[in-house]
Amino acid sequence: MRRNEPAPPFTTPERASARERFKRRVLFLAGLLFLALGAVGLVLPGLPGTPLLILAAASFARSSPRFEAWLLNHPRFGPPVRAWRRRGAIPRFAKWIACLSMAASYAMLLLTGASVLVAALAGGMMLAVAAYIISRPDR
Repeated sequence: MRRNEPAPPFTTPERASARERFKRRVLFLAGLLFLALGAVGLVLPGLPGTPLLILAAASFARSSPRFEAWLLNHPRFGPPVRAWRRRGAIPRFAKWIACLSMAASYAMLLLTGASVLVAALAGGMMLAVAAYIISRPDR
């Protein structure tokens, strides 16, 4: 075997299918977790509900098309996920909440006496995320 050639695969078809089933189960459980957190996030102001629902839909897309269809067609959970998939849209209210939450988090960081380096890095990341969120279309 030459140095640059890839090694032959040592997995059998049975082992590959077992690995695939395990992967699907893990993704399904992750989807359920993201769905539960997303549902709570739609009610609680500090927890981002829509990004968690988007993660749930992505997990279900790779593990359970039936649950993905249920989520996309749900009257409360489906619209923000469908809007994100169609146009990468974030509702204006969600943009406000996200930016205000980041500003409040940064203020708390400053009040706790974080080092200048930590404050600068966190502030830069929050500004970058806020710029991305603001640049997305509204629904």
